[in-house]
Amino acid sequence: MINEKEYSARRDKLAKSLKPYSIAVVFSAKQKTRSNDTEFQYRQNSNFYYLSGFKEDNAVLVLIKKAKKTKSYLFVQKKDETLELWTGKRVGEIEAKELFDVDDVFIVDKYEKKIKEFIQKSKNVYFDFSVETNETQGLKKLTQKFFSYENIAPLIGTMRLIKSETEIKLIRKAIAITKDAHHHVMRESKTLKNEYELQADIEHIFKKSGAYSDAYTSIVACGNAANTLHYISNDKELVNGELILIDAGCEYNYYTSDITRTIPVNGKFTLAQKELYEMVLDVQLQIIKMIRPGIKRTKLHKKSVELLSQGMISLGILKGPLKKVIKKELYKKYYPHGIGHWMGIDVHDESPYMDENSKEIRLQEGMVMTIEPGIYIDINDNKVPKKYRGIGIRIEDDILITKDGCENLSLEIAKSIKEIENIS
Repeated sequence: MINEKEYSARRDKLAKSLKPYSIAVVFSAKQKTRSNDTEFQYRQNSNFYYLSGFKEDNAVLVLIKKAKKTKSYLFVQKKDETLELWTGKRVGEIEAKELFDVDDVFIVDKYEKKIKEFIQKSKNVYFDFSVETNETQGLKKLTQKFFSYENIAPLIGTMRLIKSETEIKLIRKAIAITKDAHHHVMRESKTLKNEYELQADIEHIFKKSGAYSDAYTSIVACGNAANTLHYISNDKELVNGELILIDAGCEYNYYTSDITRTIPVNGKFTLAQKELYEMVLDVQLQIIKMIRPGIKRTKLHKKSVELLSQGMISLGILKGPLKKVIKKELYKKYYPHGIGHWMGIDVHDESPYMDENSKEIRLQEGMVMTIEPGIYIDINDNKVPKKYRGIGIRIEDDILITKDGCENLSLEIAKSIKEIENIS
């Protein structure tokens, strides 16, 4: 678990990025209605959690930076026995003062009065522009007469790029749980009948292993369904002889995993499936070998395009020459996405890919990203050899950039044809 010293250090680091005589306001997530009077399971706003560790709704974090000093204030919902009877215990103002390393804690009812007092002594106001609530609208009105208001999200996102040792441990734990889930369905796929049965088994393992929840809606796509990149219906029959693309990861104490494996329903790859799978796997392994501090993500993607395009030409899926395939972006029909993305508190971490000068951020030690080449061939694509139609393959791992190269955090999750067939 992350301790209060780390949250405090994050706030101090953020304060260094703020202009003198500034106020920064970060709001908790709102409860979201599922239907009528029922709500989705609550999940805290990632930036708010990153800076505070506070998991309740109806809360606000305020940082006030003066010339040389910064103070932090947390606003929380007051204790209310009647409300707590229905929705659970609240930390409350008194206990929050003991638990959280901030300068002061107030009940959220006092927020409007306090924020007006704080702003009077400030020249610059920071908040997350992507969060549109009554509170952010109120801030905009209050700041119209001031010199500026600025978006705090990119500043926090930049900090989130580099993971601490504790964050990496939590990601490792999430991946370990996800490994158990993927290995379980590799063994059980041939005994089940529907995609949703596999999804249920995956998410059962997440929950019973202590994971907060799934990190995103699981994709369990059999056969041609795998060619819909964000397929989440998961309601089709598992067909003997077809492949299943399973993109599923859990969230453990707010840190995520993001793993994709493509496995045969019956435990054995056909020759055509092997040809496509080996091509994608070879590309992934070559890209992972390239990863080191200083390299650009776009360079990794460009190489993946080159390798996958050459592979598709070799298999008769695309017609060369290679330069033409790349220049005319013919590969995009079968490889339409990027090579990977940042990962951390969010499965797609809200961190920038470009710096403040619009230059691409190079990989650095402590970053975590996915590497996920794929190929997607629709069943009705008559320009492709018939044996490959209706096959979608993606192989995705979570990679930590290290001092001298990288570490595949999900290396122990079976992905070679031999490993998958043996575990089945």
